[in-house]
Amino acid sequence: MVIGSLVTIVTNSVERADYAVVLSDLKSRVRAARFSAQRRANTELVHLYWRIGKTLVERGETAVWGSGILEQLAKDLRTEFPEMKGFSVTNLKYMRQLATAWTSEEDFGQQLADQLPWGHLMLLLGRLDHQDERAWYAQQSVAHGWSRNVLEHHVRTQAITRFEAAPTNFTQILEPTDSDLAQQIVKDPYVLDFLRVDSDANERDIELALVDHIIRTLQELGSGFSFVGRQVHFDVDGDDFYVDLLFFHVEQLRYVVVELKTGKFRPEHAGQLGFYVALVDDKLRRPQHAPTVGLLLVTGKNDSVVRYALAGSKAPVAIASYDLLPAREKASLPSEEQLAQALRPLTADSPEVE
Repeated sequence: MVIGSLVTIVTNSVERADYAVVLSDLKSRVRAARFSAQRRANTELVHLYWRIGKTLVERGETAVWGSGILEQLAKDLRTEFPEMKGFSVTNLKYMRQLATAWTSEEDFGQQLADQLPWGHLMLLLGRLDHQDERAWYAQQSVAHGWSRNVLEHHVRTQAITRFEAAPTNFTQILEPTDSDLAQQIVKDPYVLDFLRVDSDANERDIELALVDHIIRTLQELGSGFSFVGRQVHFDVDGDDFYVDLLFFHVEQLRYVVVELKTGKFRPEHAGQLGFYVALVDDKLRRPQHAPTVGLLLVTGKNDSVVRYALAGSKAPVAIASYDLLPAREKASLPSEEQLAQALRPLTADSPEVE
C-alpha cells in the first residue's frame, strides 16, 4: 500500500511538472503568435496610410484638389469606415507627409519604418526635418524596442549626435567583438535635464536625484540597463570602498560601473574608475558575464587629456560629459559675460538709466 501510494504521488508530481512545462511553452507560443499578428496588422495599416498619403501627394499637384478637399475626404472615410480610427484631417496630413518623407514604398519597408506604430511615425514626421535623421531614429527604435516616450526623449535630446560617441579605450582592452558591443552602450554627452537640480548641486545630490528618477535615468542610459545599487559597498581587507552607481546590462550580460564628478575631468579620475571596475569584475562578475566596463560622467573635459588618460588605463572605461539642461534651453541662457555686464554697478562715466 505504501509503495503504491508513493508511486502514485511521484507519478502525479511528474505529470504536474510535465503539464507546467507544456503550459509554459504554449503560453510563449500564444504570446509570440499574438505579437506577430499585431506586428503584421500594424505593418498593413501603416502601408495603407503611406498609399493614402501617396495618393494625396499626387492629387495635390492638381488645382482641383485644393485645401478644402481633406475635410471632405476625412468626413467621407469616417462615414464609410466608422469602426476605424485615424481618418482625421490631421492624420491625413501626416499621411501625405509620410509619403513625402519616404518617396517609395520600398524604402519605407527597407528602412524599417513600416514596423513602427503610427504614433512613432507621427512623432518623427512632426519633430524632424531631415530624412536621414528620421531613418536613423526609425531603425534604432525598431532595433531597441523604444516606446513612444523613449523615442520622444531621444529625439528631444538629439541622440543621433551622441550614441557611440564617448571616448573609450575599449578597443585596446577588450576583444574586438566585445569592444564593439561595449561601445554601443555609451554615448556623449548624457542629458540629465529631467533631474531638475541646480547646476551647482554636489555629486551626492545628483546621485540621489538619478536614483529618485531611476526610470528616466535608465531611459537616458539606453535599452538593456538594469539598476543594481547606489553607493555599493566593498570591503577590501578591512578598507571600505563605495561605487557611486552600479548597473547591469541584461543584453550584454556585463556590469557597468558609473562614477559621477561635478568638475572637469582629471587623469586621476580614470585611475579611480579603473580600480572600481577591477573590484566589481573580481567580486561580482560570473564566468558567463562579459568583462565589466566603467563610465565616468563629468561636467567638462579636455579631449587631449582624456586621450592620454585612457591610453594609460588598464581597465575598459569610457569618459563622457553630462548636461543638466537641454541644448536649446542652455542656448537661451545669458552668458557669464552678459550676466557680469548686467550686474556691473553704474560708474560716473556710465550713462544714466531713465
